[in-house]
Amino acid sequence: MIILFSDFGLDGPYIGQVKAVLHHEAPGEPVIDLFADAPAHNPKLSAYLLAAYSSAFPVGCVFLCVVDPGVGGDRAALVIDIDGRWFVGPDNGLMAIAARRGASVQAWEITWQPAALSASFHGRDLFAPVAARLARGQPPHGRPLGLPGSVGGDWPDDLPAVAYIDRFGNAVTGLRAGTLDQAILLAGTQQLERRRTFSDAALGEAFWYENANGLAEIAVNQGRADAALGLVPGTEIAVMRT
Repeated sequence: MIILFSDFGLDGPYIGQVKAVLHHEAPGEPVIDLFADAPAHNPKLSAYLLAAYSSAFPVGCVFLCVVDPGVGGDRAALVIDIDGRWFVGPDNGLMAIAARRGASVQAWEITWQPAALSASFHGRDLFAPVAARLARGQPPHGRPLGLPGSVGGDWPDDLPAVAYIDRFGNAVTGLRAGTLDQAILLAGTQQLERRRTFSDAALGEAFWYENANGLAEIAVNQGRADAALGLVPGTEIAVMRT
């Protein structure tokens, strides 16, 4: 199974071109769209989403991870084995939080290059073929590394900021709900109490809850939290311990 995590969006040719390579290189291997709308050009915000959402997938699957504003530059390309799941992507911190939370982590710098490698589309030309080979059971073709990457080591374990706005206007943060207990979250001047789920909040009430992937998520019951509270990816969230 190959899981796509990118900021490419579903409009335009990018996802289709990546999938074409995957189907050619690993025919019959399931390809799952997880995020096509990860925070654009923002590996740091994306890293907390990848870490939270990847843990539910089975051992042996391959994550093709592309939020890569430095494509074509001097950043390295990595393969990381995190607790038996493969992650393929740039060394820009995108996979750093997932690696930090792993119990067993091994990393390789990708040294293989295709005959034709564009400067601006490594997701298609480099990462997709490598991910397909891993999905077929081939070992990583690269240089073993002592550490999984050089970027993201100084990022916090939990990020007190909005990482993602979903189609309902809910704001997913980079905070693991299990670290917060009954804390009050502060978005701007709005104090948000914890609720178990939407029906525990009054109609139109803003609150936070633990989403299905363990992250603190800000919502408005039958409303849009992004519009009501002025939230966008990157908006800082304060934690008030009770």
